[in-house]
Amino acid sequence: MTEGRRPHPLDRPAARVVAVAVMLAAAGALAAVHRDDLSLLLADSPAGPADPLARCIAQHHATIDKGIADGVFGAEQAALFKQRAEGMCRSTTQQ
Repeated sequence: MTEGRRPHPLDRPAARVVAVAVMLAAAGALAAVHRDDLSLLLADSPAGPADPLARCIAQHHATIDKGIADGVFGAEQAALFKQRAEGMCRSTTQQ
C-alpha cells in the first residue's frame, strides 16, 4: 500500500541537510553574539586582567607581601590582612 506513495517532503534527505545547515547557522550566530563571554571561558586563567575583583585582590596581596618582606608585620597578621583585603575588594568591586 505504501509502495506507490512518495515520501513527505520533510522526510527527504535534502530537508535534513537544510535542517542541519539552519542549526549550524543558529549556533554560529549565537557564538558571534556571545563571543566576549566565550573568550573569558577559553582564557588561560579564570580571572583575566580585565577582572576588577582579581586585580584588586592581587594589588592588595602584593602590598601585604611587601610588608612581610620589609618586616613590618608577621605572617599571622598578613593572613588576617589578606582576608580583610579580599572582603573589602568583594564589597567595593562591581561584578
